[in-house]
Amino acid sequence: MNRPAKLSQLQLRVSEAEKSAIRRAARRAGMDMSAYVLSRVLPAPAAAFQEAVMVLSGAAEPSFALAEINSLLSGLTAAELREAVAAAPQATLSPFLANYVAAMIETVCNTRCLPVPAWTRSIEALPAPVFGSALPSLRLYLLSHSPAPFRRRSIFIDSSVGEQV
Repeated sequence: MNRPAKLSQLQLRVSEAEKSAIRRAARRAGMDMSAYVLSRVLPAPAAAFQEAVMVLSGAAEPSFALAEINSLLSGLTAAELREAVAAAPQATLSPFLANYVAAMIETVCNTRCLPVPAWTRSIEALPAPVFGSALPSLRLYLLSHSPAPFRRRSIFIDSSVGEQV
């Protein structure tokens, strides 16, 4: 997966004792101080989710990036999933992709009996339906077989999180 460029800097004011403690902890973890602090602030599942969405935001062909997010979400434990999707994606997505990601999260949270993150409700459903196939003969099938979170967002597909066509 491509790593987004680090273009920003964050400064923290800490005492010398705190800085020494962070330096020792980072050394014990085999990390530099920046990587250590980031790993504590953005735990691995959350960072992986944010990175996958960042890749999606810049993807010329989003289907591969969506498949990566699918694999990520379906491979997480319930606790990791809760941690990964607690914060809204930081990347700017098109309305379609934002709805698709939100529907994926709603689906996997429902499957794992977890509460759906509140930020997903702030994403407005698409004004016009989008079908996973251009074949008109499949539309009735997609309308009736799409997972509920996708249907609520006017996205009509045949598979969902954890499944691939």
